[in-house]
Amino acid sequence: MSDLLGQAAATRKAAEVARAASAGPAMTDGFGRRIEYLRISVTDKCNLRCVYCMPVEGLPWLRRDEILTYEEIAEIVRVLARMGLRRVRLTGGEPLVRRDLPALVELLAATPGIEDIALSTNAVLLADLAEPLRAAGVRRVNISLDSLRPERIDAIARRPGSHGRIMRGIEAAERAGFAPIKVNCVVMRGRNDDELADFARMTLTRPWHVRFIEVMPLAENLDVSAREFVSAFEVLERLRAIGELEPVAGPEGNGPATYFQFPGAAGTVGVITPMSHNYCERCNRMRLTANGQLRPCLFGDLQFDLRGPLRRGEPLEPVVRAALHVKPERHHLVQGSAAGSGGLLALSQIGG
Repeated sequence: MSDLLGQAAATRKAAEVARAASAGPAMTDGFGRRIEYLRISVTDKCNLRCVYCMPVEGLPWLRRDEILTYEEIAEIVRVLARMGLRRVRLTGGEPLVRRDLPALVELLAATPGIEDIALSTNAVLLADLAEPLRAAGVRRVNISLDSLRPERIDAIARRPGSHGRIMRGIEAAERAGFAPIKVNCVVMRGRNDDELADFARMTLTRPWHVRFIEVMPLAENLDVSAREFVSAFEVLERLRAIGELEPVAGPEGNGPATYFQFPGAAGTVGVITPMSHNYCERCNRMRLTANGQLRPCLFGDLQFDLRGPLRRGEPLEPVVRAALHVKPERHHLVQGSAAGSGGLLALSQIGG
């Protein structure tokens, strides 16, 4: 399985090199990695309480005055676009709980240099927003779907009625013309790992790109991450019972998945491997939190305040350059420990 992952990574790397060769000005970090992708958390709030993501009682939420306005987010993106930013993804929490999100998309779509706007969502609110978001400029969506069974979705999300709303959201995304549609499944032993084959078989006939994600340890999910971890190597081994997997470049996007395809399949399966096979050597991103902190790495405790300088009318580029300079070579997550998470309680605090 390690050979299969290696082949897939090489296939993906070749596609990335070809694209970078035709690109324009670039931001680079201290290790020469091209940083052209920003994940923007527009809110720390979420309408679900998924067992691997956040505690059932929620978290202390940010005050409204602490959260960046849409105009402030757009100004930060304008600065970064002049430096080489090309792609953005809107995340949360759950981004669709923030009102008038299409208005932000329109601002970002009008920014010179921004070539791609994507969205990560649990799809609970997507049925009513798919068309407006597509019209505003969102091209692609990643949708969290951790089970195909209604009762399991509701149990994992810890919110009754989630299944029906998520499925209506996915259907609306297809009607609106989002492509590709990526489906993210966090694999947990004894909770949903018996559905791996069912998820994978969907790609035989549907043009979906199903990605299986390893659980990442955070302060609030240590029991789940320690007891229910399933490695990508095991996932791929179990999928080979369906048919031979061929490494492929995968769909357009910016994320860390390595992709495979069954012969003649309409879609692909992918694995995201933060624990068993980290992909830090090809990291191309930074993250902007809802309260204006620029984080050069998802994990770790490094963050740089952009909200303060922005509201004081000070230049942002020196702060961004400082963040690029100290972007870590890799994360230091350890299974069953929160030591490498940089103090994060939940992924909802930063958008994953």
